[in-house]
Amino acid sequence: MSEKEIIKKYIKEDLTIVWKPALCIHAAECVKRLPKVYNPREKPWIKPENGTVEDLKTQINACPSGALSYYLKNE
Repeated sequence: MSEKEIIKKYIKEDLTIVWKPALCIHAAECVKRLPKVYNPREKPWIKPENGTVEDLKTQINACPSGALSYYLKNE
């Protein structure tokens, strides 16, 4: 029996953040880099409205596991 992969999406302007919790290795790069955006003690734990699109893209590109990714509208 296979479990359905959980994928969550969060939107900020033309940026859509994609989070795949099954891939997360809990390196906490997101929390260290943008603590106002990523707070695992809150729900939702990702608040893209607390960061700029450029800061979000830079942080997501630094995610070591690939659990966080993004795409831009019209891409």
